[in-house]
Amino acid sequence: VQLQASGGGLVQAGGSLRLSCAASGRIVSSYSMAWFRQAPGKEREFVAAIIWSGGATYYADSVKGRFTISRDKANNTVYLQMNSLKPEDTAVYYCAARRGSYWYTSNRYYSDWGQGTLVTVSS
Repeated sequence: VQLQASGGGLVQAGGSLRLSCAASGRIVSSYSMAWFRQAPGKEREFVAAIIWSGGATYYADSVKGRFTISRDKANNTVYLQMNSLKPEDTAVYYCAARRGSYWYTSNRYYSDWGQGTLVTVSS
């Protein structure tokens, strides 16, 4: 599938943003979708994942309780609602997809990637 991420921008600490990832092509029920992020000078890190079919979710400890991943099956779109943003959340956010109803926190297990959208949180 081809993925198109959007929704990034500049926000003050404590604010909110919602990222979207639109998928073209058919997402089969056995897919898993995820968000990763990469800050300047750092490695890409896992943020959250969702199983397309059942909707089960998983989060990195650093975002648990603040971020929510969800999907809209009718529109083939995955969302990342980000609340209580912190300056350390500043990064380029990428959506990713993989075949298989299981999430991985390592980016090497994901075969399809969006182009990334920049989130900047000012203090």
